Amino acid sequence: MKNSLKIVLLSIMSIIAVSCKKEDKSPSYHKGDLTILTDESFKSVTEALADGYMINYPETHIKIVTQKEDLAFLDLLKDKARITVMSRDLTPEEKKAYEEQVDLKFLPARFAADAVVFIVPKDSPKQSISMDEIKSGLESDAKNFIFDGTNSSNLNFVAQKLNKQPKDLKFSIIPGNQNIVEELGKYPDKIGVIGLNTFSRPYDKTSEKLRDMVKILPIEDKGKLYTADNAGLREMKYPFTRVLYFLTNEGNFNIANGFIRYSCTQLGQMIVEKEGLQPYNIYKREVQMR
Repeated sequence: MKNSLKIVLLSIMSIIAVSCKKEDKSPSYHKGDLTILTDESFKSVTEALADGYMINYPETHIKIVTQKEDLAFLDLLKDKARITVMSRDLTPEEKKAYEEQVDLKFLPARFAADAVVFIVPKDSPKQSISMDEIKSGLESDAKNFIFDGTNSSNLNFVAQKLNKQPKDLKFSIIPGNQNIVEELGKYPDKIGVIGLNTFSRPYDKTSEKLRDMVKILPIEDKGKLYTADNAGLREMKYPFTRVLYFLTNEGNFNIANGFIRYSCTQLGQMIVEKEGLQPYNIYKREVQMR
């Protein structure tokens, strides 16, 4: 009888031990590895949020991989990544593909208002640029606008704003937002097109150096000038304001969704603000998607 009882107790203890081991290895929001795909234009804010998450959850390890926005979205659909950062609106066909292939409802997790800005060398006499100039310039064989490449978030967003396909626009290329800033002085007649997050961090030395090299052109539209400052982003008045959002294919609450929730809470939104961008959720009632 005693031996039978011992066997039963040992069996129960073995089951508990196995269960604990399985639980330790199970996915969780507070431990494990995660790779985030992001366009280079908003890499800075993504890295800052990842650093904050890892400080709060030391058993997590987040790797940031830069990839063109369109390609990152395709990798998400193919289950090659669990989370990506997006800025442009998806087409109805893309939303349908997401819901069918990922088997989740399309629910973008918006976390920051960023902007595409038009820059010229610091000593350029140009003080502003009109929407008409942008439209006509992107149809000109002169290719006076410099983007960071095809399939990039900056090009996609500008094309979408102008109701054009990226392939229909004419432009020059210098790979990398920071490279555009650093090399723009070699092309005094050109206008660089970059993401604001490239140098939006207020007290970062690299950002300060880059900001000192160029000036951001206000956008003139229908007789009014709009700037990419806090008010312009918060109220969505600056014409090229864009809202950054996360997409994931993770159907349960593991590290990807844990990171998304963190980024959208007050702590994450404070990080967004320190990056020099407009927090989306703190000012939720004032930010309106167009």
